Amino acid sequence: MKQKILMGVIALGVAGGAYVLTRPDAPTPPPTNEASADTDGAPLVSVTLPDTLSSEAQIGKTAFDAVCADCHGDNAAGRDGYGPPLIHKVYEPSHHGDMAFQLAVQRGVPAHHWKFGNMPPQDGLTQGDVKAITTYVREVQRANGIQ
Repeated sequence: MKQKILMGVIALGVAGGAYVLTRPDAPTPPPTNEASADTDGAPLVSVTLPDTLSSEAQIGKTAFDAVCADCHGDNAAGRDGYGPPLIHKVYEPSHHGDMAFQLAVQRGVPAHHWKFGNMPPQDGLTQGDVKAITTYVREVQRANGIQ
């Protein structure tokens, strides 16, 4: 009986995952190729900055620049060969909520949307730091039409 229940749960999980990945409005990241010498480290998307940032987002930008920009690029535009852009519909709040950022920093993230490899956990950031970083990313997302 327990085995049938377990198999049912696994089947539901697989079906749900397939739905999320294949639904008509599913976020689809652009194809990524192996980095070439010409583009290695180049921004992956064009980012429009908001006219102003809230005070929390300003703090978040400072933390982002210190810890996240090496992989996620200046203004979260991504870096070819290093890490994905956070200013992309894949990271819109309805797909990756704010808690996803907290968990990514605490636990790391196995590669699943992009071909950059796994993101390792990030040491030295408090939940408050990640909240400020997330506020910064969300404000820049909104300036780029990502709600």
